[in-house]
Amino acid sequence: MLPTHGRYDYHPWPARRPYAWQDGARLAVYLGVNLEHFAFGEGLGAELAPGGPQPDVLNFAWRDYGNRVGAWRLIALLDEFGFPATVLLNSAMYDYAPALVAAHRARGDEIAGHGRTNSERQSVLPEAEERALVAESTAAITRHEGAPPRGWLSPWIAESRTTPDLLAEAGYAYTLNWCADDAPIWMRARAGRLLAIPYPQEVNDIPSIVGRKDGAEQFADMIVDDFEERLRQVEDGQPQVMGIALHPYLVGQPYRLRHLRRALAHVAARRGSVWITTAGGVLDHALGLPAGTIPGDDA
Repeated sequence: MLPTHGRYDYHPWPARRPYAWQDGARLAVYLGVNLEHFAFGEGLGAELAPGGPQPDVLNFAWRDYGNRVGAWRLIALLDEFGFPATVLLNSAMYDYAPALVAAHRARGDEIAGHGRTNSERQSVLPEAEERALVAESTAAITRHEGAPPRGWLSPWIAESRTTPDLLAEAGYAYTLNWCADDAPIWMRARAGRLLAIPYPQEVNDIPSIVGRKDGAEQFADMIVDDFEERLRQVEDGQPQVMGIALHPYLVGQPYRLRHLRRALAHVAARRGSVWITTAGGVLDHALGLPAGTIPGDDA
């Protein structure tokens, strides 16, 4: 037998119980806005160009542009269409750019845990150190937002074998780490369960723009095509969740923002037939469905 994670069972897509999202919509759409801060002169970070010896000023400054400029442009774009967001927050942002986090708080956006900084991976840490990382990030969000976060996305989506257990034990209700489905599924953990809500690795500006070197127009077209194909599929099929993953240092560049505006306008035009929500909104609706509706509900 092949080794297995044991977190969830196989559930064939066509055999699942049908259900609907809010107001009868079959497609839920949410935007995941990544607010990240990076160490200067060390650690991990996405690269515009191959990095040289540290300090790698070019790539550090390119990423920092997102917090100083790009994220503010993205907020204005979200306001333009009245879109909520799930903010995937490095807790280091509270010290580095508190005004930016406050702007999302003022919008009523959901704040989800995204580690301390994207300069590190939690997957390489011993269990006690990983638990401390989760606890430190969670405590910072709780202190500033007045309530603990309910969802988590690991920096670099890096998990150890015990990450789901540590998240459940820390009080988290959902994870965005597992991109194995187009609808939420329940995952087993030592202290109960976690709802795995789909977070995209395709309609995500990092793999698209940084990894595959897609252009701004290509990324916007990807959003529109993914959206339209899902709308077609859900007419007579299973309900779906479509996430759009955004990083301000990428889509906050003016020429990319122009194309993103076109894609989001396309989604906004179908607001009556889709549910535009947050990852937390998906969690709340899933919790209200009849027992056994979500795959793994017997976990």
